[in-house]
Amino acid sequence: MKIKLIVVGKLKEKYLKEGISEYQKRLSTMIPVEIIELSDEKIPDRASKKVMEQIKNQEGKRILGRLTPEDQVIILAIQGKLIRSEDLSDLVKNAEIYGTKNLVFIIGGSLGLCDEVIQRANVQISFGRMTLPHQLMRLVMMEQIYRAQMINRHSAYHK
Repeated sequence: MKIKLIVVGKLKEKYLKEGISEYQKRLSTMIPVEIIELSDEKIPDRASKKVMEQIKNQEGKRILGRLTPEDQVIILAIQGKLIRSEDLSDLVKNAEIYGTKNLVFIIGGSLGLCDEVIQRANVQISFGRMTLPHQLMRLVMMEQIYRAQMINRHSAYHK
């Protein structure tokens, strides 16, 4: 199985890049993880709801273009199911057990995800009701994928 992380927007902050790189390195001995970074759309000042929906739809088309029909898709969304790290580890373990080719996590842009991407998702998860920058969520997601692997290996990392 391969884990893919599809993200909208370019990562600029050095500290986030370094943290993500560290978790990619740690995960490289356990499971292949690919980060697919898609360009985001510029949001005009005082954009109308219609314009914001158009932007989400444009970003959504790029996301959907990177998915295959057999991908198991998990989106990160504030309205998703609140899960614990153990729940995520079960999700990853079950995907491996049932022969999932690609387990794909999607982090949308600053406006969120369009309806088509939400409908394509097999699972919607939330790490809490607070809004976090989507760039920071990449680092949090990578750490949680690593933690899931450690839980599934009965490591002391997760206490």
